[in-house]
Amino acid sequence: MSKSAAVTRETPRFEDGKAMLVAGLAERHCGTNTGIPAQWQRFAPHIGRVPGQVGRTAYGVVFDSLKDVHSFGYLAGVEVSDLRGLPGGFGHMEIPAQRYAVFPHHRHVSALAGTIDAICKDWFPSSGYRHASDGVDLFERYSEAFDPQTGTGGIETWIPIVG
Repeated sequence: MSKSAAVTRETPRFEDGKAMLVAGLAERHCGTNTGIPAQWQRFAPHIGRVPGQVGRTAYGVVFDSLKDVHSFGYLAGVEVSDLRGLPGGFGHMEIPAQRYAVFPHHRHVSALAGTIDAICKDWFPSSGYRHASDGVDLFERYSEAFDPQTGTGGIETWIPIVG
């Protein structure tokens, strides 16, 4: 069995996600996601200290990847109640309330791109769903169970769906 088949064999759960405002460090990545770990290293010291932060869950928000196959935007951030008092250089994304297919990720965080690729190439074509085009392309959710020291635990990929 291929790695992608093993990744997508797990049935996602379906959630009606609430509208959220996520703020943090946003960057554009061209052709590769190799800069994302460094982006998280720059953002991690802010977790728990962001003005208006809601909870301790962190988010990796992917945007504009469906418009341009050679680059995408990525926001490493946390949910906030409003934009007041954010540090200079912070960006934000409004995530609309919508339906999601939610996939747990049980392996090391470095293998997350492979999970997302398998979802898009293997699960989506046979799922009966379409990728929702309003809002963000997807987000990674890092719960309080995520251990940044080991790179494991508490990781989910939320894909907005229609259908």
